[in-house]
Order: sequence, then C-alpha cells, then structure tokens
Amino acid sequence: MKRISIFGATGSIGQSTIDLIKRDQSAYDVVALTGGGNIAQLAQDARDLSADIAVTAYEDRLPELRKALADTDIECAAGQAALVEAAARPADWIMSAIVGAAGLAPGFEALKHGTTLALANKESLVTAGPLLLAEAAKHGARILPVDSEHSAVFQALVGEEISEVERVIITASGGPFRTWTSEQLKGATLAQASAHPSWDMGQRITIDSASMFNKAMELIETKEFFGLNADQIETIVHPGSYIHALVGFRDGALMAHVGAPDMRHAIGYALHWPQRRALPVERLDLAKLGAFHFEAPDEVRFPALRLAREVMEIGGLAGATFNAAKEAALDMFIAGDIGFTDMAVYVEQVLAQMSSDLGVLSDHIRLSDVYEADSEARKRTMALGQS
Repeated sequence: MKRISIFGATGSIGQSTIDLIKRDQSAYDVVALTGGGNIAQLAQDARDLSADIAVTAYEDRLPELRKALADTDIECAAGQAALVEAAARPADWIMSAIVGAAGLAPGFEALKHGTTLALANKESLVTAGPLLLAEAAKHGARILPVDSEHSAVFQALVGEEISEVERVIITASGGPFRTWTSEQLKGATLAQASAHPSWDMGQRITIDSASMFNKAMELIETKEFFGLNADQIETIVHPGSYIHALVGFRDGALMAHVGAPDMRHAIGYALHWPQRRALPVERLDLAKLGAFHFEAPDEVRFPALRLAREVMEIGGLAGATFNAAKEAALDMFIAGDIGFTDMAVYVEQVLAQMSSDLGVLSDHIRLSDVYEADSEARKRTMALGQS
C-alpha cells in the first residue's frame, strides 16, 4: 500500500488527485491532507480518505476544522509550522499543490525525507530551482513534474538523452484574452480574467493564464527542471490545449505529447510512475478534431513572456523576485486596486529596481536569500500600488 499526502488538497489539482485516489482507494494509505479556507471540503476529504491528519494553513480556522472532525480520530492542525510537520511524516509520495511561495517550505521538508515529490507548485522551481534539485539529490529523493507541460516534456524524454535535445516548445492556450487588443486588455475585469476557455482551474492560476504569467513561470520552470539554456525554450499559442509540449531533437525530429486538457493525465502519470495505468480521461477523436491550430505569442500584449526571458538571463534571485512581485500584483488586481495590465507593469518595475539596487544575480543563493527577496519584492510591489 502506497503512503501518500496531498498538500493543497482543496484546490483544483488536489481535488483531481483525490478523484484518482478514490477510484482505487484500497491501494493507498493517506497520511496528510492540507488546505486553506475551505474547511468543509478539507474535513470531508479527510473523512472519505481516512487521513491521519488534516491541516489548514490558517490558524484561526483550526477550531472549525476540529469541530468538523470531532467525531473522528483524525488529528487536526493549523499554520505554516504544521504544514512543514505534516510534510515530515513518512510518505512514499507527496503531491505538492499549494499555490504560491507558501508551498516552498513543505516541499523542501518532504525532500529531506527522501520522499517522491509530485510537483505542481511551480513557484518552488521558479524561486529556488537549483536549491530544490540539490536537496532532492542530497537525500535521494525524486521530483516528478505535474504541470501538464512539464509532464509532457518528461514523458517525451523517456529513453532519450537531454544532450540530444535542441529545443523544447511549451504550448499556451492563449487564455480568454488571446484575441484582445492592448486597449481592450486595459479594461479587462476580474470576472473576465477568471474564466478560462479550455482548462478548469482555480481563480489565481486562471488569471495568471489570462495574463500569460502562468506561461512565463512555466518557461522558467523548464529551464530549471531540465537544465536547459534559455535560448532552447520556446512557447507557441495553441488554443485547443491538446498538444501540451513538444521536444525537438538535434536531428530535426519533434516529439509531441497529445491529450485532452485534463490534469488527471499528468497527475496520474506521476502517481503511477514508472508505470502507466488506465486513467478516466477523454480519448481524442483526431478525425473529429480535424486540425491543430497554432499562433505566434505576442510579447507586446503579454509582456510576462518577455520578462520570463529576462529572469532566465539574470538568474540568481530574479525568479524569487519575479514570482513575489507577480503574486502581490495579482492580489491587488483581485482586490480591485489595480488594472489587469498594471500587473506586468509593476512586476517589471520591481524586477528592475531589485536588479539595480540590490543585485539579484548570484550563483550561490541560500534558501534564506530566497525568502528575503520574496519579502522585499512584495513590499516594493505594494508600495507601487500605494504611490
């Protein structure tokens, strides 16, 4: 029986993971489930899966969680320290699906114990990729990608040498604003940015998709996870979201991963790796689809893509700065304090400020440096919003 934990259980990735677990529940021993403010969902899932412990990130919600599970033997806890403690509990496989930089500490803790980490928390690689990979190597742990694009690249590389790779092409749906003009984008509303045409995701990642910040993060992830140079990584807009990534080899061949836009594919691959097992995902009817459509990305309307290349060139703490500024700007957009296109403006300004004032280029960063850069970038982004 495989011991598993799911961090970010109440989010879209967590719920898709739970869906797969419930289909073969006798094969799994659920150690820990963690979530945020959706206490009812967290408690119900903990009951359904007979988890050892349920943890909410919010300490003030602990009484509510305890009340919801009062008639069970399930342990309850809350707060960042509790999340890290849960990650230290023995498990064979941990889903890291906490959104944002908050997922960094639990992921590092899990790796210290040699656990296989199914990584859906893209911020971990963006902010501290070299540190995360070094931690895994140090403790004999394994990181498996769960982002659909990186899972696609990972699968396309089975039996291949990374030295044979000429380029990697990450596809982007284009989001809800693919055909909008720059002027239209300035007036984009929260509701419009929260509706994705292809994927069913949480609000924050859906807005990131609309602004292409999500794709920018994935470009940086690709560089860190697969050890590629920035000039080997490309993106192309593919509105149908059926091709998740392509790997180009030095003989000119392209290996594409094709499948329905369903995160259970990437999750299931990581859950069952190195085997493949049947998954409840749509089987594509290629004749019905007829054709795959592609468009060149527009880095003028969606400057996040350009900023991602700058981050990859700068290196060091640029990723931590970029992500923190992006998260803070996103918070302000959701709150209605800034406009949709202001997010990229703020991120670019903060990245420029910290590159100039503090110097974010370094080959020898520590985890404490990452947290300091994260905090400083958030402060500077908030200050821009108040000016």
